[in-house]
Amino acid sequence: MVFAILTGCAMPPSASDQASALKTGSQLSTANNAANSGRGPARLAAPLAYDSRLNTLPSSASNSSDASSLANAEPITAGPDVSDFQQQGRASWYGRGFHGRKTASGERYDMHALTAAHRTLPLASWVRVTNEANQKTVVVKINDRGPYARGRVIDLSYAAAAVLGMRGAGVGKVKIEGLTQQEARAAARDQSLASINPVD
Repeated sequence: MVFAILTGCAMPPSASDQASALKTGSQLSTANNAANSGRGPARLAAPLAYDSRLNTLPSSASNSSDASSLANAEPITAGPDVSDFQQQGRASWYGRGFHGRKTASGERYDMHALTAAHRTLPLASWVRVTNEANQKTVVVKINDRGPYARGRVIDLSYAAAAVLGMRGAGVGKVKIEGLTQQEARAAARDQSLASINPVD
């Protein structure tokens, strides 16, 4: 009996089954040709397969919670953390002769911006510089390489030198302290070039 069942499954389709399949295929081909020529009804969209993943896509309503969580996301911070860096030495400044020239970071040097050049600190890092003669401080962004003069550790912009009260002297002994990006942003809010009133 088992042999009879297996034999039945392996038998080729009958002539009537073949004729039915050919008729159905012919009807589909005719309908498609007519639809493509513009003479017949529009082609019907094929139904999705039962296992199609399109059937399980979430609705836009179910994504609303994700959207609200993105609105509360923390801002992305850029730039290195150099908070463990400390250095003491002599600082100098550079101004009008370099104004507008491209720095090592690709930015144009702006003598009126609070920036500095350092030989080893990562570009886009921020440091607090303190003039040890008068205890004035300024926070600057490292965007260039230098200084190349022997015995100097940092080259300040004209504006940064003015804040430190060392514009007239040209050089001065300073302390450099690295900052985190968060500390740098807080310091940048407190500093404004418009409020600078340098006293040499």
